[in-house]
Amino acid sequence: MEKKKKRIRNMFNRIARNYDLLNHLLTFGLDYHWRKKAIQEFKKKPKKILDVATGTGDFAIAAHYNLKDVQITGIDISEEMLNKGKRKIVRKKLNHIINLQIGDAESLSFDDNTFDAITVGFGVRNFENINKGLSELYRTLRKGGEIVILEPSNPRSFPMKQLHDFHFNYLTPFIGRLISGDKQAYSYLSKSVNKFPKGKMFLNNMEDIGFSELKHIKLSLGVVDLYTAIK
Repeated sequence: MEKKKKRIRNMFNRIARNYDLLNHLLTFGLDYHWRKKAIQEFKKKPKKILDVATGTGDFAIAAHYNLKDVQITGIDISEEMLNKGKRKIVRKKLNHIINLQIGDAESLSFDDNTFDAITVGFGVRNFENINKGLSELYRTLRKGGEIVILEPSNPRSFPMKQLHDFHFNYLTPFIGRLISGDKQAYSYLSKSVNKFPKGKMFLNNMEDIGFSELKHIKLSLGVVDLYTAIK
């Protein structure tokens, strides 16, 4: 299992340079909408947020712009992704609001009941042990705190399923390899999505950990799943 985590870290370190460009290109810019929609699901206005698998910090930045008056800590296991994110945050003059640091979602360094809210953008499927990671998120969330999770999914209805499968299984790996120069990273994406427990199965995982008021929302005709819950 440790080998998987090392592979994930090395993979994101390799593609960090072109990650933002590819992310926006391959999602046709819809990633901005997905993050905004996730943040709008918060019932209360959080003051202290943990952004897990923050990458280059886009979810943390979106949280600032949509919520205001909030302090955000972003964690990731990839040093190169964080380095790019830190430069971005300095350019946007948000370094007094957003703090990015190395961190493992399955072994968080924060005290119990620290955060008002937690965001996770396309990162849970990369956990070595999903339940262990969810348990850590639950532990560090305050009572009544909210969590929003975005994960890629697989549409089921015609013709979206066929279009998505072609884009995801063929076009994405080709464009990803062409721009990033990495042969494995964007092929891994489709494999990780196919293995991830989706919909009711993932909600059951969250419920077993202790989360309540669980909700599953399909975005962009099922291309992305949004999960929300409270502690």
